[in-house]
Amino acid sequence: MFRRVSIALLLAASLLTGVACSNKKAANPLAQINSKQPDKVLFDRAMQAMKERKYDVARISLQTLINTYPDSEYVARAKLAVGESWYQEGSTAALAQAETEFRDFITFFPNMAEASEAQLKIADIHYRQMEKPDRDYVHARRAEEEYRQLLLQYPDSKLADTARLRLLEVQEVLAEREFRIAHFYFQRQSLLAAIARARTLTDTYPLYSRSDEALYLLGQTYELQADRTRAANLSDALKQRLTKEYLDNAAQVYSKIVTRYPAMPRYQDACQRLAAIERPVPVPTPEAIALNKKELASRVATTRYERFVTNMGKRPDLSAAAKIGEPTLVDPKETDAPSLVRQINSIVKSETEAKSGSGSVSVEAVKNGDKIAENQPAPRSATAPVNPSDVPTAAPSQLNESASSASGEAAATPPASNASSSTDPAKTDPPKDDAKNASSSRKVKKKHHFHIPIPL
Repeated sequence: MFRRVSIALLLAASLLTGVACSNKKAANPLAQINSKQPDKVLFDRAMQAMKERKYDVARISLQTLINTYPDSEYVARAKLAVGESWYQEGSTAALAQAETEFRDFITFFPNMAEASEAQLKIADIHYRQMEKPDRDYVHARRAEEEYRQLLLQYPDSKLADTARLRLLEVQEVLAEREFRIAHFYFQRQSLLAAIARARTLTDTYPLYSRSDEALYLLGQTYELQADRTRAANLSDALKQRLTKEYLDNAAQVYSKIVTRYPAMPRYQDACQRLAAIERPVPVPTPEAIALNKKELASRVATTRYERFVTNMGKRPDLSAAAKIGEPTLVDPKETDAPSLVRQINSIVKSETEAKSGSGSVSVEAVKNGDKIAENQPAPRSATAPVNPSDVPTAAPSQLNESASSASGEAAATPPASNASSSTDPAKTDPPKDDAKNASSSRKVKKKHHFHIPIPL
């Protein structure tokens, strides 16, 4: 009896085990999830997959959470994690997709604390793709815009300091680009273009590592422009006016080097140039000297090997960027070369018109929307006497092509009769039979005969 009961119990246990095994094979993947917090388990699984660099698996779990539990408290974090998965993947296409995801997060959750994190990630996407100053600067410009947006929109964020330091590095690259362009124009003696670039650089990026060099180049350009003005074919009064203006601008630039960057290499050169152009040399304040020294100390010194490795790579050298100070958040008005040209032309025009009066135009005159070129005489008024030498002579007689084609000889067209010499219209009308020769301007279409060969 005991033996039968044991066999029955064994059979029942085996059946239960088989049922359990079959249920385990066909179990739902969410069967082990706590029914009260399945969204949290999905989120944790996605985070674990991202740690293992299984970004596709992580995105599947995150999208499942977002679609299945739209009211979950983990939805916002899941959307941010989707962009983070693309960001960590790192390819160009993945970074573009990450930017889209982060912008969507800011659109749907603008008031969350993580919105500043999404904005920082957008800026970091372009920061990672930033190239050297002599290469494409699109990503550098985009990174500057995005970091500025973070600092302006989320000034109290805990990420603001990180954005400020990276913005200083980005602006170092953009400033280096502007300096190289200004130096190129200076070497090519395109002085107005060099002035425009150097002024824009010094006004926009005062924390540039070579600001003293840029200001000194600007001062040298003003002095060369003053020398050109002295040699120009202008009146003495106009020469003195323009020369004084250029030298005043040069003195202002040199004074800025002395007062703002007294600890930098061009300090002594600026003092010498101020003395050479007979301008007073200012004395820098102790606060300015201390601030400039702090800026120099914050820059990272690099070895020759590190510079060699950086030059061989694609990424720009960011070691010269300052680590203290506030970056420029709003660009000042940009100086461009065409505006400088218009300013000089306006001064020359006003001076010339004031000296010569309204009877002549020397530079450029505009009347009724029509431009008069330089050195062109002013138009005569309707009451001014006419010079006989200015009256154009009659046009020479032309050959009548119709007559020559008909007769094979060149026939000269008779000169037109003067209306003042005769009032008889019969004398001026051409004969009816010779209407072909009435005017030399009328041409008779020639008939062209084409011979089409017939195939045999």
